[in-house]
Amino acid sequence: MSLLRAENLYKTYGEKELFTNISFVISEQDRIGLIGINGTGKSTFLKVLANMETVEKGELFHPNNLKIEYLPQEPRLEEELSVLDQIYYGDSQIMRTMCAYERALQELEQNPGSTELQEKLLLAQEKMDAEQAWEANAAAKQILTRLGIHEFSKKVRELSGGQKKRIAIAKALIQAGDVLILDEPTNHLDSQSIEWLESYLSTYKGALVLVTHDRYFLNRVTNRIFELESGNLHIYEGNYELFLEKKAERETVQEQAESKRRNILRTELEWLRRGPKARGTKQKARKQRIDQLQNQKGPSLKKDVDFAIGSHRLGKKVIEAENVTKTFNDKPIISSFDYLISPSERLGIVGKNGSGKTTLLNMLAGKMEPDKGMITFGSTVKIGYYSQENEDLDESKRIIEYIRDIAEVVTTKDGQVITAEQMLERFLFERSQQWTYIYRLSGGERRRLYLLGVLMKEPNVLFLDEPTNDLDTETLSVLETYLEQFPGAVVTVSHDRYFLDRVVDKLLVFSDNQSIKIFQGNYSEYLDTIKTDRETKLPKKPAENETHTTPSRKKLSYREQQEWDGLEKRIAELEQEKMSVEAEIEQSGSDFETAQEWVNHLQHIEYALEQAMDRWMELSLMIEEMNN
Repeated sequence: MSLLRAENLYKTYGEKELFTNISFVISEQDRIGLIGINGTGKSTFLKVLANMETVEKGELFHPNNLKIEYLPQEPRLEEELSVLDQIYYGDSQIMRTMCAYERALQELEQNPGSTELQEKLLLAQEKMDAEQAWEANAAAKQILTRLGIHEFSKKVRELSGGQKKRIAIAKALIQAGDVLILDEPTNHLDSQSIEWLESYLSTYKGALVLVTHDRYFLNRVTNRIFELESGNLHIYEGNYELFLEKKAERETVQEQAESKRRNILRTELEWLRRGPKARGTKQKARKQRIDQLQNQKGPSLKKDVDFAIGSHRLGKKVIEAENVTKTFNDKPIISSFDYLISPSERLGIVGKNGSGKTTLLNMLAGKMEPDKGMITFGSTVKIGYYSQENEDLDESKRIIEYIRDIAEVVTTKDGQVITAEQMLERFLFERSQQWTYIYRLSGGERRRLYLLGVLMKEPNVLFLDEPTNDLDTETLSVLETYLEQFPGAVVTVSHDRYFLDRVVDKLLVFSDNQSIKIFQGNYSEYLDTIKTDRETKLPKKPAENETHTTPSRKKLSYREQQEWDGLEKRIAELEQEKMSVEAEIEQSGSDFETAQEWVNHLQHIEYALEQAMDRWMELSLMIEEMNN
C-alpha cells in the first residue's frame, strides 16, 4: 500500500539543481537507504519528505492523517525540558498518559513515603489501563534501556552531544510514525547500540527512509536504495550490496552509450569538415544533429584513485610511546601506556565515547603532552592530522584556490606528478565545481575538501579522528582505496565497522578499567572474539547436588515491586488478547488481507507476552532468593 507519492519534484540551491523533476513512491514496509555524494541534496530530500522544506515545482501526495517522524542529523531539542518530557513529547493521548505515569513513578521513588504521590501513581496506572498503554510503555522502556538512557530528570542542556542524539533517536522510535526518517542515526552510537538498532528497525511497523555512512547498517536494514546523482534519482530494488552490483551495470551501459555518442559525433564532424555537396535542407539538418550531439551531456566518468602519494620517505623509527599517563579531573584516562608505531602501521583505536580515544590520538600526534611518560618521533616523520573539526577553511576562497595554496602538484611514490585539479577530480570535485566558493559548500563537501587538504600536504603518517562522520559512502570508498595504496602509517579513531574492517589490521581497545588492550585483527574479528568470550562466560546451570551462594538483596526496589504487582495481571490480559486474536484469524477464512493483519498483530502480542514472562521469571527468582 502506498503511503506517500512524489511527482516531478524540482528544487535548486543557488545555481545547483538538487532535484530535476524526480518522482517516486514510498510504500508500507519500505526500507529505503538514500545515497549520494555530499552536496547532492540528501538532507534536503529528507526535509522535503518531512514537510520541513518546500520545492519549487512538483507535488507530494499522502493521506491527511499520515504521521511522519523525522530525526535530523543535528537534533534540536528543548534545552529546558527534562529528558522525560523530551522523550514523551507530543500531543497524542497515549504519549501524555505514559509521560504522566513515568513522572508519577519517578516522584514516588524520590519520596516513597508520600501518600499523596502513591495516590497520584495509582491514578496514573488506572489511566494506563484505560488507554491500554502498557504494551507501548514496555516497548518504550526497551528502547530507552538499549540506548543507555536512564536519568529521566536531567535537563537536556546538561547532556553531551552524544546523549542528545540518543534522546532524539529514542523520541523518534517511541513516537512510532507511519514513515520514519533518520538522518545519520548511527553517529554517536557504539557497536552494540548499532546492532540493536539494526534489529529493531527490521521489525518497525512503518516505512523507513534513512541516510547513513555505515555500510554494514545500510546493507542489513534496507530493501530499496534511492541514489541522488546530478539532480536525478535512480531507484534500485534490494539492499546496499545489490545496489553496488546494479549501479556497476548501469554505469557500464552509460559508458557504452557515451562511447557510441562520441563515435557518431566524430563521424559527423569529419563529414562537416569535408564540406560535401548536398541539398541545403539536408545539410542544415545534419548540422543540427551535430549540435545536438555536442550539447548532449554524457555521464561523469569515475576517476581512478589507485595511486600512492609518497614523496616523503619514512624511516624505520616512527612514533614511540613509553609509560604514557594522562589524567582529567583527577580521573586517569590513560595509564602507563607503551606502544611502538611501525612504518607500515594500520591501527584502529576503539572504545566507548569519553574513554580517551581522541586524547590518545592527540598525544601520539604531538598535539597534546602526556602528564607522565614520553612520546618520541622519528626524524623523517611528517604527520597529516584529520580532526573532527574543519581547520583552516577560509570561506572566502574558491575550492581550487584552497587546494593550490597547499600544493600546486603532488608526487606519487613512483614519481608521477598529479595536479591540484586532478586531485580534486579524484576526490569527487568536478572541474565545473572547482571555482565554487567554499561558503557555498554543504557540510559534507567541506569535510571532503578538508580531507583532501590534509592529503595534499603529502604526509607519511596519517592520523584520522572519526573520518567517517559527515562523509558520504562514495567519498569513504575513495578514501579507503587511497589508504590501501598509502605507503606510510595510518592511525584512526572510528566507530564505523565497515571502515575499520577495510583499513586496519590491529586495534587498540579502550576497556572500562582504563586499560588499553592490543588486538591483532580487524573490527569484525574483534567483535566475534568478544561474542565468543561472552558465551563461554555464561553461568552454567548447577548440578542437582551442587549449591551456590550469591549476594542477596533484602527487598525489591519500589519500581520493581510496582512492576511485580502488575505483571500477573498484564500476562493474563496478553494471554486473553492472544486467544481473541487467534479466534479472529480462524474467522478470517479466505480473506487473506484481514488474516495477515491479525497475524501481524498476533506476532506483536506474542513478543510482548514473551518479554513479560521473561521479566516475571527474573523477578520471581529474585524474590525466591531474598526469601531464602
